[in-house]
Parts: sequence; C-alpha cells; structure tokens
Amino acid sequence: MTPTDILARVETWPEAAQSHFMRTRALVHDVATSAEIGALDESLKWGQPAWRPKRARTGSTLRVDWSPSTPDRLLAFVDCKTDLAAQMDTRFPGQFHNDGRRALAFETHVPLDEDAVWQLAHLTLTYHKAKRAR
Repeated sequence: MTPTDILARVETWPEAAQSHFMRTRALVHDVATSAEIGALDESLKWGQPAWRPKRARTGSTLRVDWSPSTPDRLLAFVDCKTDLAAQMDTRFPGQFHNDGRRALAFETHVPLDEDAVWQLAHLTLTYHKAKRAR
C-alpha cells in the first residue's frame, strides 16, 4: 500500500507521470524482494517520493519526482556522492537525460523502459552491499 503522503503528492502530477511513477514503484518493490534487500523505508524526502532499505549499509536512497519545469519527464535522483548515474549512463548510453552525477530523466510520452528502471533500482538499493563485495 502506497503511503498517503506519497499518493497525495503523485495525484497532483499529470496522468502519464503518475502511470510511470506507479510502475517505477512496483519495480522498486520487486527489486527489494528479488534481491533480498528486506523492508524499504518509503517516504517523502525533500518533498519527493523516496525508497531506501531499512537495513543499514545495504543501499542508497532512490528518489523520483515530476516537475512542471520538465513536464514530459519523470526524474529519478540518486546520491551525488555515488557513481550510480554514471553507471546507468554506461549501461544505457543515451537512454536518459542524465547529468552524470545524480539525476536521470525518463520521458513520460514513451513507454517506461522497465529494464532500465529495474537496473537503476537494483544498483541503488544494493549500492553499499555491492561496494563491500568488490
């Protein structure tokens, strides 16, 4: 069940952004289950829907937002102190509007690239665990 504060935020977005968000949310929870991450803290961080593993030293926070300044994009944000955005650019060159540091944008007028979102969620939610394994 989606927390009510997140639903209230997402309900203000255009339908295409809402649809991409709900599918992204489902993929994030799928990653948490399949990668055995455990429970997620799902909340608003800086007013943006966010997910982070509740178990310490597992992964980083993934935030998603829509903005009227970029109305045809859903933005995903990762910690700027990680190389997650750069990893996504390497795995999916030219796929997103990627600033190389923390922001990746998915176009809302085309079908959501579920593989890319799944990979982003997996890399982010297992970031610290994977870093220790290297």
